[in-house]
Amino acid sequence: MFLDLLTRRNPDLIEAAIALHQEGKLPANCYVLDLDTVEENARIFTDTATSLGLKTFAMTKQVGRHSGFCEAVMRGGIDRCVAVDIACAVACHRAGLKVGHLGHLVQIPCGEADLAAGYLQPDYWTVFSDDKADEAARAAHKAGRDQALLARIQTEGDTFYRGHEGGFDAETIVDVADRMDARDGAHFGGITTFPALLFDQETRKVKPTPNLATLNKAAEALAKAGRNGIEINAPGTTSSAVLPALADAGATQCEPGNGLHGTTPLHAVEDLPERPAVLYLSEVSHTHADKAFCFGGGLYIDPVFPEYDVQAIVGTDPNDKSTRSMEIPQRQSIDYYGMIDASGPTGPKTGDSVVFGFRGQAFVTRAHIAGISGIASGNPTVTTIENIFGQREAWPDLR
Repeated sequence: MFLDLLTRRNPDLIEAAIALHQEGKLPANCYVLDLDTVEENARIFTDTATSLGLKTFAMTKQVGRHSGFCEAVMRGGIDRCVAVDIACAVACHRAGLKVGHLGHLVQIPCGEADLAAGYLQPDYWTVFSDDKADEAARAAHKAGRDQALLARIQTEGDTFYRGHEGGFDAETIVDVADRMDARDGAHFGGITTFPALLFDQETRKVKPTPNLATLNKAAEALAKAGRNGIEINAPGTTSSAVLPALADAGATQCEPGNGLHGTTPLHAVEDLPERPAVLYLSEVSHTHADKAFCFGGGLYIDPVFPEYDVQAIVGTDPNDKSTRSMEIPQRQSIDYYGMIDASGPTGPKTGDSVVFGFRGQAFVTRAHIAGISGIASGNPTVTTIENIFGQREAWPDLR
C-alpha cells in the first residue's frame, strides 16, 4: 500500500537500501530508516504543534525504538516520547529521548512501577483504575516525586480495539480526580483515551471517534468543578494534517508515531507534508515451482486497510523499481518466508534484494532495524543496526 508512495516521494531511500544491501552492509529482515527524512518530518510536527500550543510526544514502537530514530526526532525538535510499554520507555530513555507519557496503551506491571517512577520519571503516567493509581503513587512517593497521573476514561459507545478496553467511567471523572489528588506521591494531571481519531475507509478521511466527545464532556465537567488547565491527551492516526482539528477539540497533547515516518493511513491516500521514511528489506532465499521465497521475520503488515495485493521491488539494480506480487503468510503462521511471483523470463535470483513499503509494527517482530544517514546529501551510510529493543547488534557477527 505504501510502496507507490515510497517510489514517488522518497525513491532515494529505496535506491540506498538496495545498494547497501548488495554491498553487504544491510541484513535481510530489516526495517530501514531514512534518518534525514525522520528529522525533517519531526520538524514539521514541532513547528505545527508549537503554533497550536500542543505538546508533542514521539511514538517509536513502529520502528523498533531505534536509537538513531530517537536522535533524529530530537534533532527535529521533539524531546519527549510516549512509550507503549516499559521496554519502549527504557529504549527511548537510553537514547536520550525523555519519557513524556507512560502507561498508555499498556499499563505498568506491579513489579516495574519502581523502575518507572525512579528511573524513567515520566511527565505523565496513565492509569486505568484506582489499583493502578495506587501503584503509581506509591512508587513515585518512594522515589521522592509527585507524579502527574492521566485518567484513561471511557463510556458506553466509545470505540476500542479488541483487547484495548479499560478505563474509569467518564461520568465519575470529578471524583476520580479528587481521589488522585488525595494520594501521596501523585496528583491528577488530566484525561486520555484511545483512539480519538480513526481513518474512515469509505470517505478516506480521518474522523473523530465517539471517544473525543467523551473527552470533551469530561473536560467540561472538570471545568465546572473548578479544574482548569488540565492535560487532554487524544492520540490516534496522528499526522500534522490533523493537528488543527485536535487543537480545536481541546487537546493539549499529540503523539505522532507512523506520522514521523509518513505511514499513517491518510499518507497512503493523500500527499501530506511528511514524507515516507521507512521500508522493509529482505532478500531472495530460494525458488520453488513458480515462487521465489524471501526471508521473513518482520512481515507484520499493520491491518489498517482491508487485504490488498502486496507488491515488492525485487532485484539488484537500485534504479529498477518494477514490482512483483507477493504472498504473505497468514497471521496464524510464522513468517519464515514471503513468496514472490517468479513468472516471466527473468525471475528473481538468490541474493536479490526485496523491498516492501507496508505500514509495519517492528516491535512485535524479530526484525533488525537499521538507520541510514546522508541520503539527502547523496552519501548514504548505515549508522547502527539494532534489535527491536533499541540495542546495537554487531551484524553480521551476532555472537
